Amino acid sequence: MEPTTTTTSSFPSTPRWNIDRPFLTGRFHQEAKVTSRFTEAKGFSVDSFSAGPDKAIGCFDAAVQELIVIDDLLSAMVGIEGRYILIKRVRGKEDNVTFQVDPSMDLALQELAKKIFPLCESFMMINQFVESRSQFKNGLVNHAFAAALRALLLDYQAMVAQLEHQFQLGRLSMQGLWFYCQPMMGSMQALSTVIQKASTNNFAGSAVLNLLQSQAKAMAGDNAVRSLLEKMTQCASNAYLGILERWVYEGVIDDPYGEFFIAENKSLQKESLTLDYDAKFWRQRYSLKDGIPSFLANIAGKILTTGKYLNVMRECGHHVQVPVSENSKLMIFGSNHHYLECIKAAYDFASSELLNLIKEKYDLIGKLRSIKHYLLLDQGDFLVHFMDISRDELTKKIDEISVEKLQSLLDLALRTTAAAADPCNEDLTCCVERSSLLKRLGALKDLEASRTFSDGIDLEEPVSVTGLETFSLSYKVQWPLSIVISRKALTKYQLIFRFLFHCKHVDRQLCGAWQVHQGVRALKMRGTAISRSSLLCRSMLKFINSLLHYLTFEVLEPNWHIMHSRLQTAKSIDEVVQHHDFFLDKCLRECLLLLPEVLKKVEKLKSLCLQYAAATQWLISSSIDIPKLDELSDGSVGNSKSPSRALKLTTRNPSVADSILKFEKEFNAELLSLGPILSSSSQAEPYLTHLAQWILGVGKDQ
Repeated sequence: MEPTTTTTSSFPSTPRWNIDRPFLTGRFHQEAKVTSRFTEAKGFSVDSFSAGPDKAIGCFDAAVQELIVIDDLLSAMVGIEGRYILIKRVRGKEDNVTFQVDPSMDLALQELAKKIFPLCESFMMINQFVESRSQFKNGLVNHAFAAALRALLLDYQAMVAQLEHQFQLGRLSMQGLWFYCQPMMGSMQALSTVIQKASTNNFAGSAVLNLLQSQAKAMAGDNAVRSLLEKMTQCASNAYLGILERWVYEGVIDDPYGEFFIAENKSLQKESLTLDYDAKFWRQRYSLKDGIPSFLANIAGKILTTGKYLNVMRECGHHVQVPVSENSKLMIFGSNHHYLECIKAAYDFASSELLNLIKEKYDLIGKLRSIKHYLLLDQGDFLVHFMDISRDELTKKIDEISVEKLQSLLDLALRTTAAAADPCNEDLTCCVERSSLLKRLGALKDLEASRTFSDGIDLEEPVSVTGLETFSLSYKVQWPLSIVISRKALTKYQLIFRFLFHCKHVDRQLCGAWQVHQGVRALKMRGTAISRSSLLCRSMLKFINSLLHYLTFEVLEPNWHIMHSRLQTAKSIDEVVQHHDFFLDKCLRECLLLLPEVLKKVEKLKSLCLQYAAATQWLISSSIDIPKLDELSDGSVGNSKSPSRALKLTTRNPSVADSILKFEKEFNAELLSLGPILSSSSQAEPYLTHLAQWILGVGKDQ
């Protein structure tokens, strides 16, 4: 459950006159009038009670005492003091009252009266609870509970009126009064126990419902009391179920007193999904609060999701409401679990409607396929053209690069290649990051390898970072597709793109070096430094081509097809998000981006390849008379002096052979050190087996 900031509930205040004037609250009979002669009884400090009688009750005979006690008890049963039965309030405990009788009363009558006192105390406690909890600030559940208690008290007062009628007719004895009070005794005491706990803890909303349910279960041995508590639970929950019904059928939180277990954070807007890496809107705009009703605890997540789906459709301008029939009303819950079936039906409807909306109207699969074309280089013809025309700009330092110029070159590349037929190409934009790939991976707090990147691995930032190391593509994603293709998902796509893009750049540079070597093949310099350089170039090309083959054909393509098939069978948008995130996380790991030790080795090898490719022109020009090469192209290939001249030049430039040997030694050393790392890691990460075989194969060629 996420912490949320919600708007404070506003409600009318109870008028002061309803509190200050006792004759409107039913407590006038407890106001202090005259101190009774019984006030000094041990253990009590009396706040208020009526004046005592002129004569003690013991002055009368037993028959008269019985009539007086019955009359006082009938008054006490509705919270009114009698002549010899007084109401006492304990100081410091406003809700605690007790009854006290004249000590001179007949002992048998005293004992019978004391048996009825708990019923009188329960009535007063319930009556006080009804009056206090009917105030606006206590919420709908307390209002409904107080209304149900008020109805019960009406029945109770009707019973007291009937007993008084029998007393007036002379048909009610003390034993008879006790007999008629017993059926209500257990129920009233059980309710007073609930009320005492609710008042002490100031319960409201779901806490009241949970308390009633737990007490009902605790009274399983008394069917009458259990049935009463279940009825009270039902009455108190009606208002709560009304809030729930609007949420699962309309996606609206109609909760004026903040009692519902779903909180809305209105400060989070849907536009934040394209900017917020943590995607707080989807996870925290609506979230579960503490205090979920126990009868909804197992289905709370589904309730939250149902309303979220309906809200997404409303945000899209697609007004939809779950079809409601008389059988789907959530105004009752019980052992038949009908309410659970209604909630599940509402969830299924909202889920299918939103999924169809995103798949059909907003073409989710088409957008994902377009992102695959561009950010995962599924169709790379535009990239080749773009790298050709943007080479001068990308070789600049970060601060010197014009992003606007890169964007115009990207648009040109898109319009002049097969990508022009894609209607989604207008959503593609370019950007230049401020740090290298390794630094960026270390900055992402949620990636499991970020701590290793930032702490355990020594990051060697290139001395001069250019656009080739920091260039990336981005993609404009509109609501509601931003739920699936969030800022976090796009960031992961960009990490994979940057790695692939740089590998492509290394491959192009090595291909250029290979073309330079091919230009001097006619000289047939077998056994020279140039031939050794040619073999090294071929090994480097095999390494980078093996890496690209692994990334594209053994990682991205298979995982994409698995995700695509899962999306076709997904039942909800949350399943779609889950499958998509799983695809990206799996690709990140299998593309080595979450394996710092392996990635650092690969980056070192790529750096060596780039250094070698950049030095190739110097190596060749230092070994061969370049003007003679031009003559070769004019038809002097058959000149037998050219090879021998080249050999002499090579001999006179030992630094060339030394440079080539240095490159070869360093490349082979890094390659051989990578092989064992991949082999050992492949036990825990089986997908590295194929890459290890390719890498070891390259090593064997040396």
